[in-house]
Amino acid sequence: MNHDWEERVTAAWATLDHYPQARAADFRAVIDALVAELPGDSPLGPFERACAWDSTGHSDRAVPLYREALALGLTGYKGRRARIQLSSSLRNIGRAEEGVALLTPELDAPSDELDDAVRATLALCLSSLGRDREALSLVLGALAPHLPRYQRSMAHYARALVES
Repeated sequence: MNHDWEERVTAAWATLDHYPQARAADFRAVIDALVAELPGDSPLGPFERACAWDSTGHSDRAVPLYREALALGLTGYKGRRARIQLSSSLRNIGRAEEGVALLTPELDAPSDELDDAVRATLALCLSSLGRDREALSLVLGALAPHLPRYQRSMAHYARALVES
């Protein structure tokens, strides 16, 4: 889609906090109006709609839309966001194992600013499955590079949590 459409979507998302839960449907209507401008086969439509449902407390409604966006070929940065958000939504509806399966390959994907979000969401999914040592290992591994000191030690401890 064009730059103007992306700017309008970004502007709409900037207003999300102005919509109390009682007006969540109004926010979704704003997103739906923007999506209506897209071609019917654009993966951006179901992605933006999924995000709107998810952000207004309806993970169950978001899951099929994230899946549709990915099936329509959503790739790149937004594709990675969709996989992170889908995994989180799956966890929220009691399907954390699917979230783990979806996000685990992302650990080997080319690095970008979403790496820590991948690890944090995967850690939540793992914890929901009772795999807390693996979850803590991911969180410590993600945190270590951001520490002013002790990066080597924390990275070692993170690995040690899951090594036999």
